[in-house]
Amino acid sequence: MSQPTVTHNAAAQRFELTVDGLLCEATYRLKDGVMWMNHTGVPPALEGRGLASQLVAAAVAHAREHGLKIKPLCSYVVVWMRRHPEAADLLA
Repeated sequence: MSQPTVTHNAAAQRFELTVDGLLCEATYRLKDGVMWMNHTGVPPALEGRGLASQLVAAAVAHAREHGLKIKPLCSYVVVWMRRHPEAADLLA
């Protein structure tokens, strides 16, 4: 089985992927070069598959590629950033 692909829905200001017809998302608000990451959501039926981590990793890669900083407001993003010190330089 192939790994689901995270897409960036810039109009909705979120990173998303769909698994088994269910939407997973990491939302943000962009202001002054900072991605204010405010929510990560994975339906209960999909929890434990590493999908939230994939979403946040995609957001971090996007921030790095576009010279943005990240302000984690979502508790999951706070924990993810602590677990990935290689992304610490992106913290706003």
